[in-house]
Amino acid sequence: MEHTPPDKQHLILKEYGNNIQQLVDHVAGIEDREKRTQSAYTIIEIIKQLNPSMKLENDQKLWDDLYIMSDFKLDVDGPFPKPEKELLGKKPLPIGYPRGEVKFKHYGRNIEKLIEKAIEIENDEEQENAIIYIGQLMRSFHSTWNRDNFDDGIIIDDIKTLSRGKLHIDLEKVRENALFESNTRRDFKIPHVEEGSHNSKKKHHNKKHRNGHKKRR
Repeated sequence: MEHTPPDKQHLILKEYGNNIQQLVDHVAGIEDREKRTQSAYTIIEIIKQLNPSMKLENDQKLWDDLYIMSDFKLDVDGPFPKPEKELLGKKPLPIGYPRGEVKFKHYGRNIEKLIEKAIEIENDEEQENAIIYIGQLMRSFHSTWNRDNFDDGIIIDDIKTLSRGKLHIDLEKVRENALFESNTRRDFKIPHVEEGSHNSKKKHHNKKHRNGHKKRR
C-alpha cells in the first residue's frame, strides 16, 4: 500500500498546490496579528506571481480561497470579510420560472409579452407596425413547426386569441402587401409603460375614448 505523506493529506484546494497550503497553515499560526495580516497579503501576491492567470481573478475570490485553505482559522485584517463556512457546498436557490401555461408553445412566452406591450400602444399606426412585426416573428416560428398548409390567416387568428381580441389587422391587406414576410421591414418601438396611478388613469381614459371611435384597419 502506497504511503501518503502527512503534508499532502491536508491539501484543501488542489489547484493551489502543497506549498501554498503549507504557507497558509504557517501564517494562520502566527500569533502577532499585524505580522499575520502582512503575511496573508504576501501569500496573495505569491499566488499571483506563481499563477499569472490568477491575476485576472477577482481579489475577493483569492482571499476567500485563502480563508478556505486555512479551514476558516485565519484571522487577519483583510480587504474582504471572511466568507461563511456554512455557505460552502450549499445548493443555490432554484431559479424562479414564470408560472402559467403558454397557450401556443411553438411561439413561446416572449411572443405573449410582445402582444401585451402592443396592446398598450396608443397610436394606431405604431400599434399596426407592432402587429406586423409580431406577425413576422410568429410566421417564422410557425414555419419551423409546420412548413406545409401555411396561411397568414392562422397568424391573425392566433394574434386575436393571444390578445383576447384587442389586436386587429386586415387579412387581405396582409396578403396583398406580404406584410408578414420577414423581408418586409417595419419600424416601430414598443414603449416601456411606467406604472403609476396617474399614468394608469390617463391610459384608462384614452382607451375608453378610443373604444368609442374604433377604426377598422
